[in-house]
Amino acid sequence: MNLITRFFYLGCLLGNLTIAADKPNILFIYTDDQSTRTVSAYEDAYYWVDTPNIDRLAEEGIRFTRANIGSWCMASRASILTGLQQHKVESLRMTGPNPMNVYDPEKCQFWTESLRKQGYHTAQIGKWHTGVDSGYGRDWDHQIVWNRPKYPENSPNYYFDQLIEFDGKEAVLVKEYTTDKYTDWAVEFIKERGPQSGKPWYLWLCYGGVHAPFTPADRHLEAYEDVTTPKIPDVYPPRPEKPEYMNQMEFWKPGPNGEPVEKGREGPVPVGMQDLPGRPLKDWIRQYQQGVLSIDEGVGRLLESLQESGQDENTIIIFTSDQGFAWGQHGSKSKVAPYRANIAAPLIFRLPKGIASKSRSKGTVVTEPVTAVDIPVTLFSITGLRSPWKMHGYDLSPLLKDPETPWGKPSMLVHTAKQYGSDTNTIPPKGDPKLYHGPGVPWYVLLSQGRYKYIRTLIEGETEELYDVVSDSQEVINLAGNPAYSKVLRQYRKWTIDELKRTDAGFVNKLPSVANH
Repeated sequence: MNLITRFFYLGCLLGNLTIAADKPNILFIYTDDQSTRTVSAYEDAYYWVDTPNIDRLAEEGIRFTRANIGSWCMASRASILTGLQQHKVESLRMTGPNPMNVYDPEKCQFWTESLRKQGYHTAQIGKWHTGVDSGYGRDWDHQIVWNRPKYPENSPNYYFDQLIEFDGKEAVLVKEYTTDKYTDWAVEFIKERGPQSGKPWYLWLCYGGVHAPFTPADRHLEAYEDVTTPKIPDVYPPRPEKPEYMNQMEFWKPGPNGEPVEKGREGPVPVGMQDLPGRPLKDWIRQYQQGVLSIDEGVGRLLESLQESGQDENTIIIFTSDQGFAWGQHGSKSKVAPYRANIAAPLIFRLPKGIASKSRSKGTVVTEPVTAVDIPVTLFSITGLRSPWKMHGYDLSPLLKDPETPWGKPSMLVHTAKQYGSDTNTIPPKGDPKLYHGPGVPWYVLLSQGRYKYIRTLIEGETEELYDVVSDSQEVINLAGNPAYSKVLRQYRKWTIDELKRTDAGFVNKLPSVANH
């Protein structure tokens, strides 16, 4: 490298440091399988749920009520890391049973590399589920990672005995309860490693909770005694207004006292999952909610560490999950399916006062639908940094400034099972294993805008779905066959195709026909 070239690169580096010098830190808290029903700030939370620290974020920030972040773990993370819908995440592929997967970093780049090049000190702590290559040294300056694809034999160990890599070194066994350990490491980073870098920092904290087997910390095993849960209208089939696959969801059956108990499934149980036939549904819900308590405590510790280190007023905080999880709704014990109960996740932004337009003392609520690909676009916008490529999401900054601002943007979520990028150009036929993921959920496109939500299952002759999410929050009344909504149905069908074209879906001109209504 000659002297002129050296000075050129040095100038670029110093320029990037100058760009980032006055930028806010970013703390992105990302949980696993956490429904809005687990956060007491949300209207659909069970009345007995108590999450004071996550609620504090909501009270001081902006809470989104209709966030469909993703349909399942790996796909959701891929969209978060790229800002792209699953059908444009190139080269990511499964190489064996879940969670074994790989990608080509030349074809599948993550925007954190750009953040790093523009002067941020980047860190990732916790679960990694997006390829054997976790990106240390390229995407991350600092990393404490449980790399599930790299160590598939360790992949069921969500809560204890994890193989952890520290900054690219050989993995060591960490025996302690992982939700607490991830918080410990994050607090250390916030107080020490982040500030010591001399740069603004970005930390992606990826909790493995509250994923199956839904193990709470020992200190929470007695929490939430005598819980009650509301009746679920469609816990048992038939579900005549839903597609065929949803009528095959039979995780529950009536127990001795008439309350739902687990039925148990035929075939293998997914990695990390646990079936206990005969166990009451409400006991599962209680255990699931107990697992959230250590996350909530962790959020409290993170907020405290920001205050103690004097970084509270210069840190953007985002709290969300890869998707939700349904317990009994539509017969489910799973995520993946395109319904609020299965995939809706909490999403909260807390902005520094210099960025936020309103006082932290008053939380605001956004009812517009959003999804994973909107988050990185928004981060690049509010930090003023250059986005490394054109992403699929919409910049949420106007909503962060004023939740009442006219929006009118569609929110699309595309589920293509375990297929990514150009592998999605052709829709697999009915019965092909590539068409399905989770408990038999096929490819679909979901589009929300305004008060309605449209779902198109990508199987020939299958039922379309249209729900009024304002009057039917449980999504049990399918309006697609109602002549009074034929105009609405046509409009949402068109918007869906428009969004598929906008995001370059290879299969957009090969969509299977829908059932006659």
